[in-house]
This record gives sequence, C-alpha cells and structure tokens, in this order.
Amino acid sequence: MDDNSKRYPLLSSREEQQQEEEEAHHQIGLGRRPITSPSFTSSFVSDADDIAPINGARRFFKEFSIEAKKLWYIAGPAIFTVVAQYSLGAITQVFSGHLGTLELAAVSIQNFVISGFTFGILLGMGSALETLCGQAFGAGQLDMLGIYMQRSWIVLIATGVILSLFYVFAEPILLLIGQTPEISRATGVFCLWMVPEIFAYALNFPIAKFLQAQSKIMAMAAISAVALVLHTFFSWLLVLKLEWGLVGAAVVMNASWWFIVVAQLVYIFSGTCDEAWSGFSWKAFHNLWGFVRLSFASAVMLCLELWYFMILIVFAGYLKNAKVSVDALSIW
Repeated sequence: MDDNSKRYPLLSSREEQQQEEEEAHHQIGLGRRPITSPSFTSSFVSDADDIAPINGARRFFKEFSIEAKKLWYIAGPAIFTVVAQYSLGAITQVFSGHLGTLELAAVSIQNFVISGFTFGILLGMGSALETLCGQAFGAGQLDMLGIYMQRSWIVLIATGVILSLFYVFAEPILLLIGQTPEISRATGVFCLWMVPEIFAYALNFPIAKFLQAQSKIMAMAAISAVALVLHTFFSWLLVLKLEWGLVGAAVVMNASWWFIVVAQLVYIFSGTCDEAWSGFSWKAFHNLWGFVRLSFASAVMLCLELWYFMILIVFAGYLKNAKVSVDALSIW
C-alpha cells in the first residue's frame, strides 16, 4: 500500500501528527535501501482478478457480459433507490392535484422552490462523504466511515436549523420575490408542516453515502421500495379518503422520509456494517471546520445543477394565471 492510500482526509491535529511521524519513519527506511533495490524497479505482474488478454470478439462479449453484470448489481438498486425517493414528492403532488389548483401550486412551490433550495444544499454537503468514505474504505480504515458519517450529521443538522427559517418565513419570502398573496399564503402554511422533512434530509444523505461506500445498496433499495408503497397508500388515505387536505399530504411526506431514515439506522445499528459502525464517538467533533469547508464546496457544485428548475417555477408564478402556470410547469 503506497503513501497516498494511507492518508486519511480531514484528520484531527493529533491524528495528523501521528500520521506525519509514521511517514517520517517510513521515508527514513526508504532512504537506507540501495538504489538498485527491486522495490524501485518498474514491472507489471497480473493479479488473479485481472482479465486475461482478449483475443477475439467472442471473448470480448463474454468479458463485457461479466463486467456489465457486476456494474448493474450495484447501479441497478442505486438507480431504483434514487427514483423511489424522488417519487415521494411526485406522488404527493398527484394527490394534491385532486384538491384543487391552489393546493397543487402550493405543494409545487414548496417541493421545487423552498424544499428544493434546502434539498440542494443538504444533498450537496452530504455528497462530501462520497470522497471521504470511499478513501477510508479503500484504505481499509472502516472505523472512519462511522466517524465521517457522524461528523456529517453534526454539520448537516446545524445547517438544517438555519435552513428551517426558510420554511418558517416562506410566506413573506415568497411575497418579497413577487409571488401572489394567495399562493404565498397556502405555501407558507404547507411549509410550516414540512419542517421535519429538513432534518430527515440531514440524516438520510450521510447514511446513503455511508452505505454506498460499502456497496450495501440492496438494503437501501428495499427500504425505499417499502416507503414508496406506504407513501402511496397513506397519501390516498389521509389526503382523499379522510379529507385531511394539505395537512395530510405533509404528514405522509414527513412520515415517509423519517421511515427511510429510521429503517436505515436500524439496519446499521443491527451489526450488518461490522467495523464500519462501532458506535457514537467524540472523534466526530474533531476538525469540524475542515469538514464544513469541504461540505460547502461540494454543495456549491451540486446546487448550481439543481436550482435552475427552481428558478423556472418562480418565474412561472409571475405569469398572468399564476396557479395554472405553476401547476403545469411542476407537472412537466
């Protein structure tokens, strides 16, 4: 294992000092070796897992099929998980559309503008774990996966507290940017009921990166599938059958996201992640500022990709028939 694979990102100052001492001893050892040492020669030795030389089309398609199966074993459940979780908001919009154009416009603006704003920031900050957990897993430092996830929880929950102000003051914010009073009022009420969603995001995104780094995708897909079925049933029950309206839609949406979070935590705490989860640790509070900077950089890149549609929804609210315009664009 080379030096780079031993470097752990975002170590505390004490951990960094220990690492530097180890590297110094390692460099001294290298310096005592003769220049002609075999360890410095360039050579390639095929590993047992390497693909044998491909000599024809038949061999090519055979190896292609094997590698494609390996890829889709990971990518298939991951794609389904993302689609299922994104579908929660779409299903809520479908049932809200049965209530009326105003209700659908309120849910659409909350889903794409207010929630979309916070979703982009939290998902972007949580994406920092893709690099950190991948490096730790590749270096065999499984215990760092749990610590990174806890650090991300701390940062994202603190960020969620700040972002919750956008939910609480959604009505005056929408009025300030020129949305109609009727839509702003309905959206503001719906946003107040959706505050718990923020903290479900803050916990879920780091959990997802934690599990993905270990290729534990099937559990995420199964949990998301159950959540999607339950979300559809209870949306019909509370929104239409019991006539709870937008309150019912908000209750079901929050419950669905928290079901995903709790189910994944139960899966992790049950011991299925072996050394990757060894319990809560005070190390999670070390070097938080460095973690914040890395998370913020990840968030900026992702938000630039996600917020363009949010801007389109805002401009749709400026049109002559604002409710219908927002409804049509959000469904599209």
